[in-house]
Amino acid sequence: MSGAELKQRLAAILAADAAGYSRLMAVDERATVAALDTARAVFRSQIESCQGRVIDMAGDSVLAVFETATGAVTAALAIQRLVDACGESAPEDRRMRFRIGVHLGDVIEKADGTVYGDGVNIAARLQGLAEPGGVSVSESIRTAVKGKVDTSFEDCGEQTVKNITEPVRVFRVAGGGAAVPATVPARGAPALPDLPSLAVLPFSNLSGDPEQDYFADGMVEEIITALARMGAFFVIARNSSFVYKGKAVDIKQVGRELGVRYVLEGSVRKSGNRVRITGQLIEAENGHHIWADRFDGTLEDVFELQDRITESIVCAIEPNMRRAELERARVKPAANLQAYDLVLRALPGLMPGSTIAAKDEALSFIRRALEMDPRYSLAKAMGAFAHLQRLADGFGNADDVKTGLRYADEALAESNDNAGILSCAGLALGSLGYRALGIRVLGFRYDEAERAIERALSLSPNLLMVQFCAGMISSIVSKGDAALGHFERAIRISPLDPGMGAYVVGTGLAHLVSGRFDQALAVAQRVVQEYPGFSSGHRLMVVALGRLGRIEEAKPAAQRLLELAPNFTVSRNQSVSPFKDPEFRKRAAEIFRAAGVPK
Repeated sequence: MSGAELKQRLAAILAADAAGYSRLMAVDERATVAALDTARAVFRSQIESCQGRVIDMAGDSVLAVFETATGAVTAALAIQRLVDACGESAPEDRRMRFRIGVHLGDVIEKADGTVYGDGVNIAARLQGLAEPGGVSVSESIRTAVKGKVDTSFEDCGEQTVKNITEPVRVFRVAGGGAAVPATVPARGAPALPDLPSLAVLPFSNLSGDPEQDYFADGMVEEIITALARMGAFFVIARNSSFVYKGKAVDIKQVGRELGVRYVLEGSVRKSGNRVRITGQLIEAENGHHIWADRFDGTLEDVFELQDRITESIVCAIEPNMRRAELERARVKPAANLQAYDLVLRALPGLMPGSTIAAKDEALSFIRRALEMDPRYSLAKAMGAFAHLQRLADGFGNADDVKTGLRYADEALAESNDNAGILSCAGLALGSLGYRALGIRVLGFRYDEAERAIERALSLSPNLLMVQFCAGMISSIVSKGDAALGHFERAIRISPLDPGMGAYVVGTGLAHLVSGRFDQALAVAQRVVQEYPGFSSGHRLMVVALGRLGRIEEAKPAAQRLLELAPNFTVSRNQSVSPFKDPEFRKRAAEIFRAAGVPK
């Protein structure tokens, strides 16, 4: 190889390795591979957003180089926070954690981008000295980033490491990692609004071409407009967030100055006809990284690309902010609760699979919120949804129908431009009702429900609740193909949602009303396996098996359904079943009776 093909230069090197990877694989290969794929996406996104480049991702290790020491340390800390957040739902002994080492030194770079030399070796040894979930750096890194990164370093002394002649002085890095800010005009700190609040900072143009600023700025403006249109957030206007353009900012300070709880930042890199957008959502108060991703495309149709990336970012932000808001509400002292926080506390009890006690508690929170604010339309829409769930789970009655419809009517009368309210209240109008002796005596207002859902879709098609409610109403009125599209969209918007069981069951319901009974059964089998305590999955399985003529197989599923919903009876289900098609209701009743459900 000629010398021209080799280049020696100074670089910041990041080396990482999963702790206990072999043990995790031995316990659960599938879950471990999935966790590794998620972690790799986090590494790639954070490395590239901090002006780094991934060199290798062999096995469970990662090697990357950075243009700056600050970028390497910032990326390392962000990666550890985000990987930790991704594994929150896993048992402690199953969580994937990485050791990360960072060193500033000489490397030899080949023409294909690979790097070699002592700089790489030292970074790898530092990684081995780090704790699982921790970051260790060399003295050269500590010196380079001092005063530039909001973090602290614990001196671990000189360490003798394998194949390195001289001892290496090692420092353990504490949390933090945001760049120290440039001066931003001082202003009074506004109070946080009641709604979840967000600022979208100008995206960094990493293309090396100042004329590409228009593309990055246009992307941010589209995202701000799309988020504001959803009505679920308080979004800072462009004129305020663009004060920070071209400045290294401290996210905590941005949160204080703009009065927001969350900050979205990102970068745009254009090379020829290709463009890459990265984004990360950060909780301003503590610097916690909630979400990060990257998006690639071509510039053949720049506006279509902007639309697609904006849609993807908006779809990702809404459920991630919702989860963060729920967690914030859980830890907030009860004495400080306001109406909005009470509504947040009600949300977990409205999730599929919640217990009767949890649903009762959710209704209690909603009633308390309405006592504090009698015109709180969102609380009323959620109250209608809560009464609907009581009926669906088999322990509601005609009073739930009346109260739920009243809540829905009042919510729509007070607010017809909020997509979340329109969708929840619309679903209640089409789902809440009561039949006696086969005659509709109350509710099931399908036309009004469809109008409310259509308006919600026109306002905020990327809102998770809108897509879920649209799918339910479409199924109820026998528009199975439309319903399937809405439920699949909901799954795409929130692929890690704790309420995923409801969306999956929805796809099965869409197949069922379309006559695709084999596909409905396949969905039911998946739900029963992945969400065994979810009674709707067992209901779906009983009906799907019955429609396929496999009634003997439906009997065990019906027995499990009765264990989960002991109040479930054929006549009760018939009286509250929202499905518009009488033949569909009749066949379901016949199947339930044949499978052993009490009349």
